Amino acid sequence: MTTTNNPAPLTAADRVKLSVRSILRGSGQVMFQQSAWTGLFFLLGIFWGSYECHLPQVAWGALVGLVASTLAGYIIPDKEPAGYDGLWGFNGILVGCAFPTFLADTWLMWIALFVCAMFTTWVRSGLNNVMAPWKVNSFTFPFVLMTWVFLLAARELPGIAPAALSAPELTIGAVAGHLDVSFGSLVIFWLKGIAQVFLIDSWVTGVFFLVGLALCSRWAAIWAAIGSAIALGLAILFKADPESISAGMYGFSPVLTAIALGCTFYKVNIHSAIWTVIGIVATFFIQAGMNALMLPWGIPTLTGPFCVATWLFLLPAYKLDDRDLPDHSFWGKLFK
Repeated sequence: MTTTNNPAPLTAADRVKLSVRSILRGSGQVMFQQSAWTGLFFLLGIFWGSYECHLPQVAWGALVGLVASTLAGYIIPDKEPAGYDGLWGFNGILVGCAFPTFLADTWLMWIALFVCAMFTTWVRSGLNNVMAPWKVNSFTFPFVLMTWVFLLAARELPGIAPAALSAPELTIGAVAGHLDVSFGSLVIFWLKGIAQVFLIDSWVTGVFFLVGLALCSRWAAIWAAIGSAIALGLAILFKADPESISAGMYGFSPVLTAIALGCTFYKVNIHSAIWTVIGIVATFFIQAGMNALMLPWGIPTLTGPFCVATWLFLLPAYKLDDRDLPDHSFWGKLFK
């Protein structure tokens, strides 16, 4: 006679714990970290920076977007187990940061934010199905795609009118201005490059993010720091807009590329390190090119340059040495 041990049903308290952990992990998954503690530090950094910059609506938008996109995952009939690891929420939290940053703070904007954040979860599922044969996934592109759509729509819909979008232009004027390159200023610009992953203009937020990364993966923290530093150096070398440099605007996509290639999808070794540095450099130039490309539309590139660069640098994975190939347990989880 055999006995089947059925797992005990989840209590209400267990369900609340699971939901809170899933939500916090959604915050951490923006930088590929499956850790509720990392997600908590990211949220603390977002709240600190938003209130420091007198934009509290960005912090609350991040929280609303995170909850909305996670909720959307529970609605999907065929739920993916990896969603409970935060993969439902990371696009939504970015939507929540972007909408109050670029759009007027109206009640209709909050409805649009909630709807768009939910859309990103479903769009991610569809895009991952399409991309699975090439062994890449959509990363933050659902956030990029849906936010582009809503920002463009805002120019036609006064209820969600633009507040901080640039005016559409056909040409780029000469960049003028002085950049303070003292050591203290460079450290601030470097930290802001990390904070701008969540569209936050605060060096303190960058510190929160590095600590949060280090709690889960020291390599993720190291590569985030390297990615922002290389992007900052390239921006200064190639004489980018001083205002953009000082705000960390050239750092956020290279930071994400650095973490993705340096320690998430490739094993940490000298081969992957060289490949990652090349990817960071490529991301910088892709971002500059996409900035010019989006100028006539008057909308930001968001994390589009990171997506494009990382796709390009993951596609050759079949040709790399087996020692450099991704950890397939985590890799497979992303495609479920």
